[in-house]
Formats: sequence, structure tokens, C-alpha cells
Amino acid sequence: MGHSHSHNHNHKDLQGTKLLISIVLNIVITVAQVIGGLVSGSLSLLSDALHNFSDVLSLIVSYVASKLSKQKASINRTFGYKRAEILAAFVNASTLIIVAVILIKEAIERFQNPQNIESNLVIWLSLLAIIANGFSVLLLKKDSKNNINMRSAYLHLLTDMLASVAVLIGGLLMKYYQLFWVDSLLTLLIALYLVWVGYDLLKTSTKMLMLFTPEHINIKDVVRAVNKLPKVSKLHHIHIWNLSDDELHLEAHLDLEEDISTSEFNKLLLTIETILHDEFNINHVTIQPEFNKEDPKEIIVQD
Repeated sequence: MGHSHSHNHNHKDLQGTKLLISIVLNIVITVAQVIGGLVSGSLSLLSDALHNFSDVLSLIVSYVASKLSKQKASINRTFGYKRAEILAAFVNASTLIIVAVILIKEAIERFQNPQNIESNLVIWLSLLAIIANGFSVLLLKKDSKNNINMRSAYLHLLTDMLASVAVLIGGLLMKYYQLFWVDSLLTLLIALYLVWVGYDLLKTSTKMLMLFTPEHINIKDVVRAVNKLPKVSKLHHIHIWNLSDDELHLEAHLDLEEDISTSEFNKLLLTIETILHDEFNINHVTIQPEFNKEDPKEIIVQD
């Protein structure tokens, strides 16, 4: 199957630039929020700073992965660093959940011991965070739809923006109604939301790292589509997995009904590649042709 490399590279360069802008913005927010949180005594502001700091780390991981994934394959690394982005998404999802657990613990402790908080500082700093994160979210939104690495960075920033909105609401409630317990409640809600978002991403990236069959693929449908073709007896011993977000691989044995020539097999292979690409989005096919070979043909999947 044909691939367009130059377009992909330009796209990756643009992704890298967007990530770099987001990293700088998040470092500024984090420093401001840490100072503000310590001065005002606001836990939700400090928790937002911690979340922002995890954002900085996750964006750096995403940026490095984005750069690595562009590197060419070599004799020692035949796939290059194409799986770096899946690994980055896995790391980012894990950090989201770890940060959430720390925040839950802090919020529960603060519930039992509410503190007076300097709300003006909380309001202004949360506004700063909303604007900066909102800008970063808009930057990454488009790329997040079709790249797991960019999606993990986007989710970090989106949850951060929502967390800052919550902190702003809390600041206003503290300023006008002296409801200081709201600070702890918001911290808890932010943390629970992080767990929910992080778990989904962790599950997806783990499945990709474990080379599980992608959820949208039904192997039996793949077998049926190929077995319908003339001269094909049975497709068996199949593996289908995501090498990266945009590369879906299939390897299998193909039992043939007759002893065809190599050039005839090439024609058949082209037909199979077209069907697999058009119907299942599989863009990398490796097939071992067989005729009268002694192996269990009825086994569709086997180690």
C-alpha cells in the first residue's frame, strides 16, 4: 500500500510546535499557581498547580515521543520509534491517575481541617490558567482526534482547564459567601474527574502496547471477507494489531485451493490488500501462502 511520508512529517512538525507552545504556557501557570497557592493557602489552587505540573511533564513526554516517532527505522530498530507515542499516552494516563490519588488524599485531610483562604489571588490565578489552558486546548483539539499521543496531551490540558474553572467558582464562593469548604470539595471533584479520564486512556494505550486486536476489528469478518475470494481455501493463524495510531498490521497464513504461480499469488495479494484496506482500514499486510502444507487450518488465532 502507498504511504505519503512528507505530508506526515510536516504534520508531525506542526504537532511538535503546538506541544512546545503548550509546555511554555503550562510552566508559567504552574509557577504562578504554586506561589499563589502558598500565599493564599488555597489547596484547590495548589492541586491545580500539581495537575499543571503533571501537564508540563506529560507534554514534554508527548513532545519527545512526537519527535522520536519521526525518526527513520534502522537495522537495530526496524520499526523506528513508531510505538513511542503509544508509550507516551500510557505514561500520561498513569500520571493523571497518580496525581488524582494524591489530590483525593489531600482533599479529605483538608475537609477535616478547613482553612481561611485569600480568595482574590485564587480568582485571578484561576482566570490566568483558564485563558492559557483554553488556548492550548484549541491548539491541540484537531490533532487529538486521530493521534493517541496528542489525545493524551489534549486530555491533560482539557481537564486542567475544567479544574481551573472549578477553582474560579470556588474562589468566588469563598470571596462572597465565605464557603471555605468548597475548596476541598472542588479538589475532590477535580481528582475524581482525572481518574475517569485517565482510566479510559490507560485502557486504550495498554491494549495497543499488548498488541490486542483493535476494538473496531472483528477477526471473523476479516476471515469471511478473504475466504470469499476465488482460489482461497482458508485464512488462518491471524494477528491484527496497531503498530502506531495510523498503522494497522495484519499477518496471517493463507491456505490456497490450488498450486498457483507467484505472479498469480501477487494478483490475489493485491486484491486482499485492497479489501483489507477499504473494509477494515488495515494498511500493512503480511501473508504466508500455503498449499497442502501440514498445519491446523481450522485454527484462526494461535500463538
